[in-house]
Amino acid sequence: MSRSRRASLALPPWLAHALRAQRGPVPWSAVTRGALSAGPLLLVAVQVGRTSLGVVAAIAAMLAGINDRPGSRRASVKRIGVPALGGALGLVAGTYAGQQTGAVVLTVLLTFVGLVAGSISAIGPVASAVGTQLLVASAIGAGMPLPEPGWERALAYVAGAGWLLVLRLVLPTPGSLAGDFRFDGERKAVAGVYDAVAELLDAVGGPEAMRRRAALTAALDHAQDALAGPRLRRYASSSAERRLHAQYAAALPLAEAATALAWGGEAVAERASEGPRRLAAAVRGNSHTGPLPAPSRSAPALRALDDALLHAAEVFDQGRGGDLHTRPRTPRDRLRAAFGSAGREYGLRVALCFGASSAVAQALHQGQWYGQHEHWYWLPATAVFLVKPDLGPLASRVLNRAAGTVLGAVVFAGFAAVLPRPEGLVALVALSGALIPVATRHFAAQTAVVTVLVLALVMVGGEPQASMGRIGETLLACAIVLITGHLPMPGQRGGGVRARLAAASDAAYAYLTHVLDEADAPRIGTPGTPSERPGTSFERPVTPSDHRPTTPQDSRATPSDHRATRWTLRREAYRTLAEARTAISLAAHELPALARHTEGADEVADLLERLVDTTTACAVHLDDTGRIGPEHTERLTALLDELAGPGERVGLRLPRTRRAG
Repeated sequence: MSRSRRASLALPPWLAHALRAQRGPVPWSAVTRGALSAGPLLLVAVQVGRTSLGVVAAIAAMLAGINDRPGSRRASVKRIGVPALGGALGLVAGTYAGQQTGAVVLTVLLTFVGLVAGSISAIGPVASAVGTQLLVASAIGAGMPLPEPGWERALAYVAGAGWLLVLRLVLPTPGSLAGDFRFDGERKAVAGVYDAVAELLDAVGGPEAMRRRAALTAALDHAQDALAGPRLRRYASSSAERRLHAQYAAALPLAEAATALAWGGEAVAERASEGPRRLAAAVRGNSHTGPLPAPSRSAPALRALDDALLHAAEVFDQGRGGDLHTRPRTPRDRLRAAFGSAGREYGLRVALCFGASSAVAQALHQGQWYGQHEHWYWLPATAVFLVKPDLGPLASRVLNRAAGTVLGAVVFAGFAAVLPRPEGLVALVALSGALIPVATRHFAAQTAVVTVLVLALVMVGGEPQASMGRIGETLLACAIVLITGHLPMPGQRGGGVRARLAAASDAAYAYLTHVLDEADAPRIGTPGTPSERPGTSFERPVTPSDHRPTTPQDSRATPSDHRATRWTLRREAYRTLAEARTAISLAAHELPALARHTEGADEVADLLERLVDTTTACAVHLDDTGRIGPEHTERLTALLDELAGPGERVGLRLPRTRRAG
C-alpha cells in the first residue's frame, strides 16, 4: 500500500485516541487489593444489617481503586486519601442540600460545587481527583435515598476508601518481598532513573535520542514522586531511606551529563552506559556497585559523565542522604492555579455541565420519568467523568463512556438473570473491584467494569434491575456534555494548555537565568572579569522574581549551592515541560472545533525543550571550562529569538530580555 493510500486511511486524531489503550503487565497486587476492598465491605454490611452504609463504603472503595495506580506506598497515601476526604465532604454537603432545599435551589448549589471543584482541579492530578470525588459524592448524597444522616454516610465513605488504603500500606508487593518491606515502588523508581540514563547514552547520536531523553524525564518525575510523599518527619528518618535519597540525588548529575551528550549529537562508546546499568542493579538489589567502567574523558560532557559516575560510586558506598531537589508549592501557587486562566475555564466548564445535567435530571425526576427508580443522581455523576479533560479528549471520553456503559449494562443483565441474591451480587462486586486496576488502561473498559459494579450495588440496595435506565441516562449525559463542551466561554479558549506552557516557559527561563548567573560569577582559576570572558554576551532573560532561585546567588554561595539550585531548577523545567506536553497532546486529539484553539502550542513546547536541553549543555560545559562556549551562545540566542513568534501566536507572554553586561 502506498504512503498516500495509508494516509487516506489514517483515523482522525479524536477517533484514534478513543481506540488507544495502555499496555503493561497485570498489576496483581492491585488486583488483589481490589478483590479485597468493595466486595468484603459490602458482605460485612449485609451480614450486620447495614446494607445502605455498605453500598456507600463500596462506592468509596471503587473510586479509591481507580486512584490506586502504580507507585510507592508513601505516594499512595496522598493519591488515595486526599480525594477520599474530598468525597466525604461532598457527601455531607450533598446530603443536607438534598434534604433541606427544593429542586431549583439544589441545582444552583450543585452548580456552585461544580465551579469550585472544577477550579481546584486545575491545581494538579491529586486536586483533580479531589474535585472528581467531591462532585460525584455530592450528587450521590443529594439523590441516593438512604436512611442514615449525612455524617454517618461520610464516615462510611471514609471507611471504604480507608480500607483500600490500609490494604495498600499493609499487603506486601513483589518489590517489597525482594528486600526491605518498607520500600516497594521507591527502589524500582530510582533504579528506573539509572536505566533511563543508560538507554539515553545508548541512543546518543541516533534518531531515538530525544525520545529517550523524554523517557528519562518521566523516570525522574516518577522517582521524585515516589520518594517525596508524606512522612511523619520532614527528613528521611532511617539509614535505608537516606541511602535511597542519596542514590536518587546521585542520578541527577548523570542525567545532566547524558542530556548534554544527547544535545551534542555525537555517539559515545557502548561502555559509557555500563556504569549506569550497574548502578541500577545495585539499587534494585540494595547492594554495592562494584567496579564501574570509566568512559572516555575526551569532551566536557564525557568528563562530566565520568565525574558523575565516580560521585555515584562514593554515594552508593556511604549513603549519607541527599536532597530530592524539589520546591514545594505554596498555598499562593495553588490559589494562582485555581484562579488563573486554566482554573477559570475549567471551573466554568465543569459548573455548566454539572449544573445542566443536574437541572435536566431534576426535571425528569419531578416529572416521574424515572418511575420507581430513585437514582436521578446518575445523570450528573456521569457528566462528571465526561467533563474531566484530564481523563482524555472530549470526543474520546464520550465514545468510550457510551460504549462501555452499553457493554457493562448488557453483561450485568446477563449475570443478574442467573446469580443468587445477594450472595452472587456481592461476588460480582468483588470481581469488578479486582478488574478495575486492569480496566483503568482504557476508559471504555473502566466504564464497563464500573457499570457492572454500580448496577450490582443498586440491586443489593433493594432496587430492581436498572440496566436500560443506566444506558439511557449515560447517553443523555453524553449529549449534554458534547453540547456544553462546545459552547463559547468567556475569555480565550485553551486556557489549560496556555497555563501549562506559561509555567514551562517561566521554569525554562529561570533555569537559563541561573546558569547565566553562574557564568557571570567569579571562579577560582578563571582569568578576567565576567565581562571579559568570551561567550557570555547575548540577549539573556529577565524572569519574574517569584520564579528566581531561592539559594543566595552572591559571592558567598559555594559551587555545591549553585549546582543544587541548578538541579532543582532543571527538574522543574523538564517536569513542567512534560506536563505541558501531556496537555497539548490531549488538546490535539479533540474535535477540530476545539483542537484549533491550541494550534501551534506543540511548536512552542519543542522550542522550550530545545532551550532547556541547550541550557543543560551550557551548564556542563561551564563546569568543565569556566565559561559558556561560542556554539552554546549562538544556539541560545537563536532559540530565544525563534521563540518570540510562535509564543506570541499562542498567546504566551515570554519573559523580557536584556543585554548581558
